Amino acid sequence: MEDALVITAPRIRQIVTYPLLIERLRGAYSEFSSFTIPPTARHAIATSGSPQQGQSPSPSLLLMPAWGASPKCPYLLVKSVTVFPENGSQGLPAVAGTYVLSSLETGKQLAVMDGTELILWRTACTSALAADYLARMDVKVMLMVGAGALAPHLIKAHLAIRPTVETILIYNRTHANAEKLVQHLKASPLVSGRRVEAVTDLEVAVRASDLISCATLSCEPLVLGAWLSPGTHLDMVGSFTPSMRECDDKCVQRCRIVVDSAHAIDSSGDLVQPLEGKAIAREQIAGTLAELVQGSVMKRASEDEITMYKSVGCTVGDLAAAQIVYEEAISS
Repeated sequence: MEDALVITAPRIRQIVTYPLLIERLRGAYSEFSSFTIPPTARHAIATSGSPQQGQSPSPSLLLMPAWGASPKCPYLLVKSVTVFPENGSQGLPAVAGTYVLSSLETGKQLAVMDGTELILWRTACTSALAADYLARMDVKVMLMVGAGALAPHLIKAHLAIRPTVETILIYNRTHANAEKLVQHLKASPLVSGRRVEAVTDLEVAVRASDLISCATLSCEPLVLGAWLSPGTHLDMVGSFTPSMRECDDKCVQRCRIVVDSAHAIDSSGDLVQPLEGKAIAREQIAGTLAELVQGSVMKRASEDEITMYKSVGCTVGDLAAAQIVYEEAISS
């Protein structure tokens, strides 16, 4: 790997913007068949035993490959991610990763990227892309549940798609962290002119919000279906194992659901648990993000419809993001 380009987090931040990445991801999902993801591509491995329902998630290793299937993307990507939920207490990121990009023609390793940084950008921009189809056009109030490293990216990416947002509410179990995020956002030009507030009453905040984004490592439901107002769009990012949940059965019962990939149906407790408990049927899951972008799954049907985008991570988005970063890095 001695000739591989090393692309650091600061370099990634120089290259990508939210609008650029959102539009590149739209292009990738519109040509989903131009990528290859093996059927058993997503491996989530608990490194210290599997937790029981309701317990905190165990430290995990996630391994995911993907490669292009057309001349437009002559690359192979291997993404490795570690998730250590207790890292926050040590001032360390809970999620860390590495992307290795190789030539699809020769297998030569071309670049090693700071996956921790690129995962934040890709995840947030994919959520914003889904919201472009599923959220109301006149979203005024956004609620961010969770105040970790992903939260500011989610907020800024959604603002890139929904500039109508006037108020941003932030809820976190550790309220001091929500307050810190408020101060960070107030200093950002992307959030300028909007009201940003840390809240302590999650029910009141959910009821008042048009767009709710959740990025936590919770194993107990936080957002309850009884609280949802007509027309709400939920962006559920955190739960990526069957034991993890951010919303309850009634929540998914009230939503038309789109997933980032079929892996979400079998991976996220937000879907696995209500499916196993017969609270919902698979037919309630309308389809995937690729189908939404391509038009075979319809966008928001009415102003009152409640929608949900559930993601666990799809390497098509990772490969598209890595391609942008690599090609920009070698051309500049």
